[in-house]
Amino acid sequence: MTTALAAGGIEHFGWGVDRHMDADLYDALNANTRATGNWGKKGPPKIPNRPRPKFKPQLKQSDGDTTPKPKVSVKSLHASMSRR
Repeated sequence: MTTALAAGGIEHFGWGVDRHMDADLYDALNANTRATGNWGKKGPPKIPNRPRPKFKPQLKQSDGDTTPKPKVSVKSLHASMSRR
């Protein structure tokens, strides 16, 4: 559930690598069918793609804040954690 929410919402639940590969394979087989068929004058049929969840772009900075965040080094992190 956490991965689905991080990917863009609840509609991503259950969409792992295997399901994305299955959808890509389905679309590739349909494209191959359209390309190699002998359709005559009618032309190839329009085969719809497999529906997928839409990815929502993630915001880099919150609330439209345009100030860049300062870079933090490992040395400064260690120093802040080792203080007593």
